[in-house]
Amino acid sequence: MTFVLRWIFAFVLVVATYNPTQWNYISWVSSNFRDQMPLAVLFGLILLVGYVIYFSATLRSIGMFGMLLVAALVGALLWFIYDRGWLALNSGSLNTWIGLIALSIILGIGMTWSIVWRRISGQLDVDETDPK
Repeated sequence: MTFVLRWIFAFVLVVATYNPTQWNYISWVSSNFRDQMPLAVLFGLILLVGYVIYFSATLRSIGMFGMLLVAALVGALLWFIYDRGWLALNSGSLNTWIGLIALSIILGIGMTWSIVWRRISGQLDVDETDPK
């Protein structure tokens, strides 16, 4: 349940920033920036805070190598699904949604990995040590 909630928040963050529909921050800012500049900056900073939280937690928990490994696993899964004929990649909109889902999965795993690692191994991830 922990992963699902963190993944949902990551998905909302990524999709709120950009998606193939007109309902996203990038589309809204491109047509309303001049008239709604303070609101556009406020929403942009809120999204930036969300990305800083997710990316810093992901980098601390699984690192860049872990992010690449999860991306490779998602890519291999997509390749398998495509190879079986269950997925057609001829739609730009579908490809964008797949990319957004893949990015949100990477961020969701990054936010959850320390909890999973502690449960599996009994070890805690520690970022800082107290000087003695």
